Amino acid sequence: QVQLVESGGGLVQAGGSLRLSCAASGSIRSVYAMGWYRQAPGKQRELVAVITTGGATNYADSVKGRFTISRDNAKNTVYLQMNSLKPEDTAVYYCNLDGRKTRWSNPVNYWGQGTQVTVSS
Repeated sequence: QVQLVESGGGLVQAGGSLRLSCAASGSIRSVYAMGWYRQAPGKQRELVAVITTGGATNYADSVKGRFTISRDNAKNTVYLQMNSLKPEDTAVYYCNLDGRKTRWSNPVNYWGQGTQVTVSS
């Protein structure tokens, strides 16, 4: 079994910063990428940022220049530094682990339970 545990969420004022962490543990056979998704009330879950084990990154347009994703592959841990937070960033943030061996492998996804981020105006 694979477990993902997020931490670092909370309440912050607009313009402030938060740093989310996600640590994976358990029977991890391979990791292609880890990333962060978020879901606001009444909306679909959306990609925030993802980073491959090789270091390639991808960000949602709405967070480019404000958020930075990083990882520690040895610890199977991913971080999301969130700066210049806006009220529209308010959502439950979910950690994702893509357990594929390569980009051509069948999907293998694991999810954390989510951590609440609330940005007040």
